Amino acid sequence: MQAAGNMKSAAEPQVQGLPPLPAINVHFFAETPQGAELFRRTAMDRLMRRPHVEVFEGGIPAAVAAYEQETSPELLVLESTADREALFAQLAALAEVVVPTTQVVVVGHINDLYLYRDLLNEGVRDYLAMPLDVHALLTSLSGIFIAEAENPVGRIVSFIGAKGGAGSSAIAHNVSWLLSRKYKIKTALADLDLAYGTAGLDFEASPAQGILDALAGIDRLDANMIDKLLHKCSEHLMLLASPCSLEEIPPIEEQQLAGILDVMREVVALTVLDLPSTWSNWMRAAIIQSELVVVTSTPELAALRNTKALLDNIRNLRPNEEPPLLVLNQVDPDLPQVPAEQFAATVGVKDWLEIPYEPDLFGEAALEGVLPLEKDPEGKLAEACEIIAARIAGVEPPKKEGRKSLALDLLKPLLERFQPGKGKSSK
Repeated sequence: MQAAGNMKSAAEPQVQGLPPLPAINVHFFAETPQGAELFRRTAMDRLMRRPHVEVFEGGIPAAVAAYEQETSPELLVLESTADREALFAQLAALAEVVVPTTQVVVVGHINDLYLYRDLLNEGVRDYLAMPLDVHALLTSLSGIFIAEAENPVGRIVSFIGAKGGAGSSAIAHNVSWLLSRKYKIKTALADLDLAYGTAGLDFEASPAQGILDALAGIDRLDANMIDKLLHKCSEHLMLLASPCSLEEIPPIEEQQLAGILDVMREVVALTVLDLPSTWSNWMRAAIIQSELVVVTSTPELAALRNTKALLDNIRNLRPNEEPPLLVLNQVDPDLPQVPAEQFAATVGVKDWLEIPYEPDLFGEAALEGVLPLEKDPEGKLAEACEIIAARIAGVEPPKKEGRKSLALDLLKPLLERFQPGKGKSSK
């Protein structure tokens, strides 16, 4: 029988959001080489960037000895190979030396639901059985603080283009509109292309304040200030606008952006980051904080090189999570382009989305002052945006009446990854 601590994360799409743990002290005590490796990999994950984390050996007995001399941390993760009786004896000794507010998670080697229930009755916050992967452990640890939060913790999704003109901003804007309009998710679109951002144009907004004011006021930034800086485009869609100016553009610091995103999680259910296509080191903070990264490219040789470098970098920043979602945009069989299958194989991607080259649609939509998705809600762009929006919202896109749904076909391999007993499928 599988322990409930393991079962609860088996079918959860990772995009559903594990926010970073708060700035607390976290101690891991491993008893086996496998446990030590698991704890070290967990400590290096993006979700552990804010806590002060230390990994020790010796299991529960070492923890008991340590906290006889010093104060226990806010979160304590303990591996134990002991049998049921010995485990309860070790935890009884631990209870004598830890402070009452310490949250304790036990990683054991006994897969028993009754043991799990009895441990929770004794005050253990969670019990997970080995073998265990990093994501399952992070799901447990993050869930502790999600459950204790007064308000739900918002999620972050980043959109980035592999080259200028790939259409990443257009896709980000259309998906944001769809999430706010169809799914009624309180969404904030943050335009981080300070010089050439187009979010204001697409949503016909020219707010006096925006992202620069948030960066300038980082020392006093809080939920109230962010709320004032957000420009309301519709009932559920807000804009944190860029200045769209080449004058007096200050550099963005990684810690500045990380601080803004922490506050954004408190204010809105979803923050969509429209990132510039030119890579800067501060963008690491956006990638690390994001529950999903969408990379848009065109099927060209130069874009292929950039896409591979970008995907490799993102994978290194997020080693324990599903890879970014790749969108191949402006696909046209009549143009000299790299075939989609060859492009995806070269950059190491098994599942991707394709959007055809439709310059007339985008040009006419711009002249009419509407989004392309509004002008053609049944087209290929709309289907691709439905897939991305559905993945973010955690639902399946609706089937198209009267014909086979391309959106459902493309989403199916993505969803199968998160179903128990299903392996990853390839295109």
